[in-house]
Parts: sequence; structure tokens; C-alpha cells
Amino acid sequence: MKIIKSLLPIALILLFSAFTILPFLQSGFFPMHDDTQVARVFEMAKGLTSGMFPVRWSMDLGYGFGYPIFNFYDPLPYYIGGLIEMIGLNALLATKLMMVIGVMLSGVSMYLFAKEFWGKSGGVVSALFYTFAPYHALDIYVRGDVAEFWAFAFIPLIFYSLLKIHKSGEFNFIAIGALAYAAVIISHNLTALMITPFVLGFSLLLAFGNRKTGKKLLIPLFLGFVISAFYWLPAVLEMSYTNVSSLITGGSNFRDHFVCINQLWTSPWGYGGSTKGCVDGLSFMVGKYHLVLALSLFVFAAIALVFRKYFTRLSVDKLVILIFAFVGFLISIFFTLQISQPIWELVRPMAFFQYPWRFLLTAVFFASLISGAAFWILEKYIKKNVVIILLLIISSCLLILVSQKFFIPKNYLYVNSDYYTNTKMLNWTTSKISDEYLSKNFKRPQSENNVANFSKLNSRSITITNVSLKTQIITLDINAFSATSLTIPLAYFPAWQAEIDGKRVPAADNAGQVRVNIPQGQHQLKLEFKQTSIELFADFLSLAGILALFLGIIQLKKKYE
Repeated sequence: MKIIKSLLPIALILLFSAFTILPFLQSGFFPMHDDTQVARVFEMAKGLTSGMFPVRWSMDLGYGFGYPIFNFYDPLPYYIGGLIEMIGLNALLATKLMMVIGVMLSGVSMYLFAKEFWGKSGGVVSALFYTFAPYHALDIYVRGDVAEFWAFAFIPLIFYSLLKIHKSGEFNFIAIGALAYAAVIISHNLTALMITPFVLGFSLLLAFGNRKTGKKLLIPLFLGFVISAFYWLPAVLEMSYTNVSSLITGGSNFRDHFVCINQLWTSPWGYGGSTKGCVDGLSFMVGKYHLVLALSLFVFAAIALVFRKYFTRLSVDKLVILIFAFVGFLISIFFTLQISQPIWELVRPMAFFQYPWRFLLTAVFFASLISGAAFWILEKYIKKNVVIILLLIISSCLLILVSQKFFIPKNYLYVNSDYYTNTKMLNWTTSKISDEYLSKNFKRPQSENNVANFSKLNSRSITITNVSLKTQIITLDINAFSATSLTIPLAYFPAWQAEIDGKRVPAADNAGQVRVNIPQGQHQLKLEFKQTSIELFADFLSLAGILALFLGIIQLKKKYE
């Protein structure tokens, strides 16, 4: 009975959250800004099936020349989607299920955190405000930013683990925090950069209350940083091989994407893009209820702290948390506005955020956390549970009624999985959407007739008698009538190594493609993606972090045996 009562709020959250994922239950799929999701899941599954791990390369993207997408772009959601596909679902169904999991996790994780302050009723309210935030809907159904809304789901777990470490100091919460922080980094590294100062601020606040556990609060961040090294370290150190600098120029220059303050309150819901000025093709609303409750509860908390004798039922610690959350909310809003531009100019790496309105994510997190405090306060002065439950149901239904209209796509495409995973779609249509991680020297095809084609390697001086293609291994049986230099339709990346008849030969960069010198005669050319020294070192760090976590859990188990 106790287990059922403890799980009932989570069941309620999942039930209400189902209204956010109804479009996924229809046949077909829907268009979005980053319309590459099915293709990426398909390529991840192909990489895993071929035995590549970590998966760093996509064989079919990059105009068919291959593409180190998973070496640079946040891979965690695609690992989940790829594994789902491997158990038997097609790429489209796997993608939809992967997205649904990411959406539904957000409410559960926020509940776990918020209930520690506001109780179960307040936790449910915070969870629903977090799940039904307009920015959450924007990520899911407009932008298609799977990486960001997966990170959205793990943020509360980081704060939850820090709070539990503060209270108990137990290693199991250190493990939860480490895994949650690593998950945010691997899901969306920009979100990790964004939230880390807030996480450190929260740790500092907790450390003032309990200095004994203060040092332990940094352990999950350190371990999470180490565990995720297999991804972020190569992404940072091997960035120079790519054209990733294009991400912060042109239409992605942060200077053109500040939000006008009135847009935070109301702006037309659209499926277009972000532009300079106050009229955009998409909405930047925080949520009217989110804004009203955040401001109202902050004012209430300030009054309650000043006039303590009238509010003795309310814990000072929790009022302080309300104030902290509101400060976090204000800082987040500040970075979305033009007034913050001098800081963006001063801190150069912030340019990689591209869009200042990304800070709406942290604004929504803090506003949602604050919203749950309304029920914590009500429960202190209303003793009848029936009234509280009735208010909870009414407020939840009202929130869903107002917010559900955002959780719909622009339109539906009644297509099957093959629509997204056929060769033409992968090599051309999807490749054009995202190609910034190709080599700087790579010459992008101007038409689909110029995508990679191994049959075009045949010439008067060379004949290809057999081609074997896997994500990380390409084998060509060659008959060379004379010594020649062969440019392979494979995007250059330093991890690719070449062997002719089992002997290592140089693989050079020729206008962004791999070039190999072939001697006269019949030979087998093998090109294999072997991790660079940076990637191997990063893998070692991740394994070391996982081992440390594992040993800590074993030690904890022994302690309680």
C-alpha cells in the first residue's frame, strides 16, 4: 500500500503528460526544423550493428561520403533510439519512442526534485508546469531539438542528487548525480554549459547549510564530467578538423536572436524561424502561469522572510530556496535580452549557444520549481486533504487545457520509415540539413548527381571488382593497370587508416576526401575507422569514471551488509 501511495503521483504525472505526446501515436510523422531525427537513429543503429562503439561515424550522411556526426553532435538520444531499433522496431517507430521517452522523463525527474521542498502535491504541480511549458513544446514540435529536450529531462535529477547528498551524504546519490550530469553533457553539451553555473550556485547554497557534506557536492559533477569524456573531449579537441565555426556565423549569430521582453509574455505561436527584431516565426513565451506564479511567490517569500512572526509555519530554508530559484529565473531571462549583449561579447565561447533564447530552458526550470511552492503554502494553511486534492486536479486540468494547444505539429506526413531512410533521402535531402561537421576542405555536391558513388571509381587505369561497406570498414578489391592515386568517395577524417594487402599506407586529404596511392596490380584496399589517440584517451577516462562509480557502489553495499 505504501509503495502504491508513493507511486501514485508519478502515475498521475505520466497520465497527464500523455497529452503532450498524442501526435506521436498517429501513423506517419511530422516535419520539424531539424528534420534529421529518423536518419540519425537509423545511422546509429547501423553503426552499433556493425560493431562500432562508441559510434562516431555515419556511413550514409555527409552526401554519402560519411560524416562524423556522433563524434560532435550530442549522441545519447540516438544511442537510445538505435538500441530500440536493434530490438526489432523500424527507424521511424524507434525515433518516435525515443522522443516520447525524453518527453515523459522530464515530468518524473522534476517531481523527484520538487517534492523534496513542496511535498507530493507541490511536486506534481512543478512537474506539470515543467512538462507543459511552451518552450518544451517548441523543442519537441517546432524545432525538433531532441538533444535539448532530452537534456531537459535530466536537469532536475542533478539538483535532486545534490540536495540528497546535502541531507545524507550517501554515495548512491553521488552516483545518481554523476550519471545525470553525464547524461546532460552527452544529450546536449550546450545545455550542460548553461546549467553548470546554476548547479554550482545551488551547491554553494547547500554547503552553507552543511559544511560536512559541502565537499561531496562537487564529486558528482567531477565524475559526470569524466564519465562523459568519451564524447566531449574529442568534440572539443577535434573540432578544428570540421567546419563547425559556420554554426556561429550567418543566420546563427547570437547578436540577431535576442528576445524582446514582451515576447516572454505573449508572442504568436508559429513554426517558422528566429529572426532579428521582435517579430519572429516562432514563439518565445515562458508561459503566463509560469510568469505570474514565479513573481507572486517570490514577493510572498520576501514578505514572509521579512515578517517572520506572521509566517512561522513556513520553513526559512524553503523560503530561501524560493528566492534562489527566482534569482536563477531572473538571470536566465536577463541572458535572453539585448541588455546582456556586453556579457555575450566578453565571454566568447557563449557564441556557440547561437541563440540567447536558449536560456528559456533554465528560466522554465526555475519558474516550474517555484510554481509548486503554491501548494506547499496552501497545505500549511488548509488542513483538509480533500480541498487540496480538488485544487490540484482543477489547476492541473486548467494548465493542460491552456497548454495542450502548443503540443501539436504543424502538419502530418503519412509516410513510412523508408521515406526517411532510403538512399536518396540520406545522401542528399537529409545531408543538406546538417553538414557542418564535414572537413573544412570538403566540396559540397551541388546536385544529387554528385553524391558519393563508388561505381564512379572505375576508369581506364583502375577497376573495382568488389566493394564492401560497413560503418567503420570499407574494403575494395582493386585491379590497377598502372600505379595511380585514387580518391575514395569518403570524407577525410584523421581516424581513417588505409591498408593495402594488409600493409599500412598513408591516407591523405584531397579536397576533403581520402586519397590513397595504389601500386600496379591486383590489391585489396582496406579503410578502417580507428579511433585517434584523443578518442582513445577519452574512452579511457570514461571507463575510469565508470569504474570509480562502480567501486563506490560496491563499497556502499558492503557498508550496509
